[in-house]
Amino acid sequence: MTLPSLRLKSNSDRRIKAGHLWVFSNEVDTAQTPLTAFEPGQEVLLETASGKPLGLVCMSPANLICARLHSRDTAHGLGKSLLVHRFQVALSLREKLFDKPFYRLVYGDADLLPGLVVDRFGDYLVVQIATPGMERVRDAIVEALVQVLKPTGILFKNDSGARAAENLPSYVEAAHGTVPEQVELEENGVRFVAPVWHGQKTGWFYDHRMNRARLAPYVAGKRVLDLYSYIGGWGVQAAAFGASEVMCVDSSAPALDLVEQNAVLNGVAEKMAVVEGDVMDALRELKSGGEKFDVVIADPPAFIKKRKDIRNGEAAYRRLNEQAMRLLNKDGILVSASCSMHLAEDSLRDILLASSRHLDRSLIITERGFQGPDHPLHPAIPETGYIKSLFCRVLPV
Repeated sequence: MTLPSLRLKSNSDRRIKAGHLWVFSNEVDTAQTPLTAFEPGQEVLLETASGKPLGLVCMSPANLICARLHSRDTAHGLGKSLLVHRFQVALSLREKLFDKPFYRLVYGDADLLPGLVVDRFGDYLVVQIATPGMERVRDAIVEALVQVLKPTGILFKNDSGARAAENLPSYVEAAHGTVPEQVELEENGVRFVAPVWHGQKTGWFYDHRMNRARLAPYVAGKRVLDLYSYIGGWGVQAAAFGASEVMCVDSSAPALDLVEQNAVLNGVAEKMAVVEGDVMDALRELKSGGEKFDVVIADPPAFIKKRKDIRNGEAAYRRLNEQAMRLLNKDGILVSASCSMHLAEDSLRDILLASSRHLDRSLIITERGFQGPDHPLHPAIPETGYIKSLFCRVLPV
């Protein structure tokens, strides 16, 4: 079958040749290949201005990123065969890195499958599709995953905001076998259950695995506060690593119920306390109540979702971290994290420094954390790197 062509303007092929996978609408020669001629999700041949093939892309013709490249070999289109190959390559990396089957199996662009995320929870897989191209081959994705991993169940968790931007429907449904409401996982030797049907994203955040492992030497025998705790990824691990007391704060009652359930699962329930409510309100109440902690973990949701949000988002990170520092004992540890792609690590560092100076405290950074190796960075696409985690010692001047 001959595929239609998407032709680039002169010199607009440089990023693609350098390794990038995205085609922007202003790079397309719309006189020769008008974007209105393509259907969302359609697979087409990407060409240079002179007609030389660059690879195969899937279209999002109404978006700024109007196409994403999935194969530089024009003989291998986006179908079951290519998906099986990509899944096997991704699996080989994860099996080298992790001794148990709990990880992000597919991380979109970095695994050369733009628009696709697959998280593995042992015998269960949770799949998120964010582009029309991947939606078009959803049945092939299931078939390929079944061939490679033979899972008990596969869940499509397709309710993200990214789908709305692509005019894709929102749905959550089992695509293969049966998937329970909660699935088990293990991270850093600590056991959890995650709410894959109704939880945030895929139900769990594997991206901070290595940063949470770093907690161990900081929390032994200490009183710990975990802000935006969700189901206890940081807080329950802190308790399991030897913290004397852990308080988890989150606005979601169902999430805090799972904090307590996960604490019981690891035999640390007597160390755990939960507070339901707005985090900033809780910080003010804790301060007015004279509460102090040896370690405070601040891992909020993304305050900066778009570039236009940078200024307000940075101010929100400043307020959060400054209030967190107010609750630290004289020689305390602040773990400040961000999942905002548009917040540079240097900006987070400057925010922490300014916050500490405003409180007349001295701050040093003892460790810097990134996302785990099951969320690899594509060197041509800096947007694939989004996690920052700074471990800070906060002292009197």
